[in-house]
Amino acid sequence: MVYVLGMQNDSGGHNLSFGDSRDSSVAGLSRTAHNVVAVCLGSILVLGSLYNFLVLLIFVKFEAVRTPINMILLNISVSDLLVCIFGTPFSFAASVSGGWLIGQQGCKWYGFCNSLFGIVSLISLSMLSYERYLTVLRYTKVDASNYKNAWICVVGSWIYSLFWTIPPLVGWSSYGLESSGTTCSVVWHSKSPNNVSYIVCLFLFCLVLPVLIMIFSYGHIVRVIRGMCRINLTAAQKREHHLLFMVVCMVTCYLFCWLPYGLVSLITTFGKPGAVSPTVSIIPSILAKSSTFINPLIYIFMNKQFYRCFLSLVKCESEPHDSDFTINSRHSKDLHVKENGRVQQSFNQDFARKDTMSSAEKQQKLTLVVHYIDYR
Repeated sequence: MVYVLGMQNDSGGHNLSFGDSRDSSVAGLSRTAHNVVAVCLGSILVLGSLYNFLVLLIFVKFEAVRTPINMILLNISVSDLLVCIFGTPFSFAASVSGGWLIGQQGCKWYGFCNSLFGIVSLISLSMLSYERYLTVLRYTKVDASNYKNAWICVVGSWIYSLFWTIPPLVGWSSYGLESSGTTCSVVWHSKSPNNVSYIVCLFLFCLVLPVLIMIFSYGHIVRVIRGMCRINLTAAQKREHHLLFMVVCMVTCYLFCWLPYGLVSLITTFGKPGAVSPTVSIIPSILAKSSTFINPLIYIFMNKQFYRCFLSLVKCESEPHDSDFTINSRHSKDLHVKENGRVQQSFNQDFARKDTMSSAEKQQKLTLVVHYIDYR
């Protein structure tokens, strides 16, 4: 999904030429506004690059995190890092100088790259939520050696993104300079059937659809995890609270970054010409770009598995300390979640044969194993 909106057009506004974009009075932003935007983009560039580089470093250094579902997390970090490399530096430089610097072809390239990487990130987030839904509700165990579905998600997100970002390059809508004079995106303003049809499809399939998938998936996951607390185990209750907190953060940050973008783009497309000023239009751009450093915080560093690896990286340790999560495989109790959402308990044979053990000993030996370990 592209990141910035608000270009005025031939239906009552004006198109900026690349020669006059450096004139703040023409572009519509004051020198002070350009400076504020430059500070915001500079902070996003530094934080986004740092956080996503740390994620890649953790993947390279620690084999423990190279699980199938974490491949989707890696895909999100790669797409966010590419935004920091191919997108944010150019808009930052343009804000510092007060105008676009790399010409018309550079504007098209910028719009295409930001759209491509942004949609990859959004689709990967929705795929991640659906994969977790399948893990919790459809399977009894996570197959840590099967990367087929993970690679399908990764490759599918890029193909899906290309499907929606190439059309403006070949005539279905277009990429152009925005009214701020420092960024490029889809030409939201045009009222032609060609442009409106593209924007409607982009909004429905690249913003609304991922939101619905996330709400459906996480809603069902929360319902099932809440059912697990009926067995009155403290571990399950703690896991539920942690999950609820993560879900609230995920959905809230997703809407915080992208909902303003979607609303302003619709107002720009279907509202009166000039209804969205250049100053207002730049705000959703900054919020959307902020997802490049928010995503690693929410989806990576809130994951205890990644956090332990991060601490080991800081301490220059070769392997993460995992003693708190050691599971006694011979004396364990498996918690299986079936498709209908019911919780079924099964004791392994070794534990069943220990019928002579005292209740206190059994309580010490009993360990809860839940097969959606990516939430830890």
